[in-house]
Amino acid sequence: MALTQIVKDGLGASLTATSEGGAVTTSVQQGLVKAWFSMNEGSTPAFHDSFNFGSITDNGTGDITVAFTSVFGNANYSLSGSNANSGTNYTRGPGGFYDSAVATSSYRYLSCFGSDASGNGALRDDARMKQMYVGDLA
Repeated sequence: MALTQIVKDGLGASLTATSEGGAVTTSVQQGLVKAWFSMNEGSTPAFHDSFNFGSITDNGTGDITVAFTSVFGNANYSLSGSNANSGTNYTRGPGGFYDSAVATSSYRYLSCFGSDASGNGALRDDARMKQMYVGDLA
């Protein structure tokens, strides 16, 4: 869908985009990424770069909590990401991390090597974790 028209009904109102054929409209706000980061989970986790994140809590090896600056309206947001254990090599692609605690103000995840969601000793800090989040902000 190419953007051919934006309709704005005033400040704070919804924005919609109409497809080039005119058959489909999409809410612009619904389609925007609301938060993202690239981080090193090493001994002192740190963002390489980020948007809408205020802090990182290191709960132990491969166990990270990230706090949003602007919170989500509910805990039903969605996210996608990838992680790599050495610079930009060996990216495991989508996945490689598992929900631990989902809240409107933060997200806690386990960074795992392998397919076992509980980690089973396979938790590890990655050189590059990348995630992006979509959903409704409060």
